[in-house]
Amino acid sequence: MTPITIIGAGLGGLTLARVLHVHGIASTVYEAEASADARPQGGMLDIHENNGQLALKAAGLFDAFRQLIHPGGEATRVLDPRGTVLLDQPDDGNGLRPEVHRGALRRLLLDALPEGTVQWGHQLTAVRPLGGGRHELAFANGATVPASLVVGADGAWSRIRPRLSAAKPEYVGTSFVETYLLDADERHPASAKLVGGGALYALAPGKGIVAHREPHGVLHTYVALTRPMEWIAGLDFADLKTARVRVAAEFDGWAPELLALITDGEAAPVLRKIHALPPGHRWEHVPGVTLLGDAAHLNPPDGEGANLAMYDGAELGRILAAHRGDSEAALLEYEDAMFIRSADAAMEAARIHALCFNDANAPHGLLNLLTGGAAPTPAS
Repeated sequence: MTPITIIGAGLGGLTLARVLHVHGIASTVYEAEASADARPQGGMLDIHENNGQLALKAAGLFDAFRQLIHPGGEATRVLDPRGTVLLDQPDDGNGLRPEVHRGALRRLLLDALPEGTVQWGHQLTAVRPLGGGRHELAFANGATVPASLVVGADGAWSRIRPRLSAAKPEYVGTSFVETYLLDADERHPASAKLVGGGALYALAPGKGIVAHREPHGVLHTYVALTRPMEWIAGLDFADLKTARVRVAAEFDGWAPELLALITDGEAAPVLRKIHALPPGHRWEHVPGVTLLGDAAHLNPPDGEGANLAMYDGAELGRILAAHRGDSEAALLEYEDAMFIRSADAAMEAARIHALCFNDANAPHGLLNLLTGGAAPTPAS
């Protein structure tokens, strides 16, 4: 039995395992997916100087991370529905929030762990307390594992969280439809030109198109709709053509280059209903178990989720190493600090989400945020 058992091989869990390894502490990561390549690993992430980059430095991987940065990816554009560019911020190369692909970053962390650290094909089904802070973990493949310290790094629908908290993620009122355009500079030049080299935000009250340029000419788009769950349930993605037409109809009159990001997608659209845990989510300490990342503090996406998860992992690893032999003192110290920073992050995530998708003046709230209040607001 390894001293520390981590559930979930996402960025947070892997960062924890790596920082523990740097300090000479063994861990085992159990992951439900069959392999590292079982599914695509999301899109671009901006890794922030004040948390994600600090985590990578603690993991001894910062220099290797810099080799993964997507040149020009920090550029940001804000458009109105007609395609008029309201803000065009180029990538100034300052490196404060460089963009990398999630899959490449995950691979970097995986390759930095000893062989066998990650046990693939282990979907957790049950957690049973054994007393004295120890737990027994049961997996869908029939395996059972005793654990002296369990870290739930298993995301929004964590199976570890119920051991600590009755809180469940709730729908925030907005859903994303995820689409891709491939080889966009050659096959979709008008849309590629409009998106530019980094991120694009085209917003209106209650809806938006958010796109990112990825390596190899890929345009990755999230089509946002603030609609009740009943409306979203009416989107039948088993009939792709009809579903695309219905989503695109919500953007009637928008620029053709923007609409093409919805209608011309070259992979099956993926519906993502956005959920969040209650702001300030916390729990009374339970011996031998804790959470990190989305399992602990799921927020609407605002560019911080991966950074916070990695920082959680790095901090937990550092504190466990500092309290070697007294894991309970380490967990208490980690949780006290994590509760404070995650509450602050939850408030900011809710504010940014509201500016983007619940603002009657969209996109001008986002413009003011990005320009420090220097952007013009619409006439009343």
